[in-house]
Amino acid sequence: MFREKYQLKNYNWILLAVVVAVCLLGVLFINSADSSYTKKQLVGVIACVMILLFLSFVNYNYICSFSNILYGLNILILLFVKFFGVGANGARRWLNLGFTRLQPSEFSKLIMIIFVAVFIQEHEDDFNELKTLVKLAALCAIPLLLIVAEPDLSTTLDLTFILLAVIFVGGLNSKLIRTCIIIFVPLFAIFIWYIQTPNQVLLKDYQVTRIMTFINPSAYADTTAYQQENSVMAIGSGQLYGKGLNNNTISDVEVTVTDTGLVSEQQTDFIFSVVGEEVGFVGSVILIVLLAVIVIQCLIIASRAKNISGRLIATGVGALIGFQSFINIGVATQLLPNTGLPLPFVSYGLTSLLSLTAGIGIVLNVGLQRHY
Repeated sequence: MFREKYQLKNYNWILLAVVVAVCLLGVLFINSADSSYTKKQLVGVIACVMILLFLSFVNYNYICSFSNILYGLNILILLFVKFFGVGANGARRWLNLGFTRLQPSEFSKLIMIIFVAVFIQEHEDDFNELKTLVKLAALCAIPLLLIVAEPDLSTTLDLTFILLAVIFVGGLNSKLIRTCIIIFVPLFAIFIWYIQTPNQVLLKDYQVTRIMTFINPSAYADTTAYQQENSVMAIGSGQLYGKGLNNNTISDVEVTVTDTGLVSEQQTDFIFSVVGEEVGFVGSVILIVLLAVIVIQCLIIASRAKNISGRLIATGVGALIGFQSFINIGVATQLLPNTGLPLPFVSYGLTSLLSLTAGIGIVLNVGLQRHY
């Protein structure tokens, strides 16, 4: 596990520094949103960075050798959530550990990236054969179905996109990709039509409402679109440079848009509304650039990986951070339907933070073992 002689000149200090910087910015923004979460998040950042550093020196091939065990544990813990999980707002997604709550679906993202990467490496010669793809689809479907049953449609879709990115980079046949697109487009149109029909069974009522709010926001302006519209108002009120951290004034008004309670779950799903209001357009762009740098560094490491599994793990972690950042910011700016995905490294949530930093730690080790 630690037998390799690494050359520190290959250590990606840029990636490490940017991740730590974004985590610390997250603590500042969480403190602005709700200071009661600050101490817990700060302790979590310190602990997670230590785990990141530890994993960056653990041979990722050693971790990959346990991919089947990790997959089994993933299924087991998701089943545990199903039967013994803690419910909130109509969903059962968490395990109560006493001192904190754990959201296993966040760990599923990293575990499935590792599992699919190893699977593709083991089936390099027959990856595009129908039986191999069917087997992979079935293995991926099990945890996805358990997550969607919680219900957690947003995480299910997020994980699906991440795995599709890994599979695409793994060498999926271009003809098969075109065929899937040709089939998917009309199926998606049929899906949108079906969920609007009475007594449809695919989605929960609130999930349908969120989708329809995005398609026709004016029809839901006083209900489900209200939160997103207030988020956009908060971001816009920051203008170019923002009002400053913990600043609670809008012109002559004594409370900020975000402090009025018009935007709920600010410390998690709508943390970007705090960013936009308090550091403005310039600060928001800087944060987005920092997140983009993390994704780009992951992809650079992927391009230099010494084997397929390393390349796919780095790609998967980059896709995880990229997709989730895009979705979270898209929701906060009303470009996408309202979902419940955190902004990587910034939103409050120790399970998400641990999964992401662990993923970065593994990616850093992939970079240490690059082939040139």
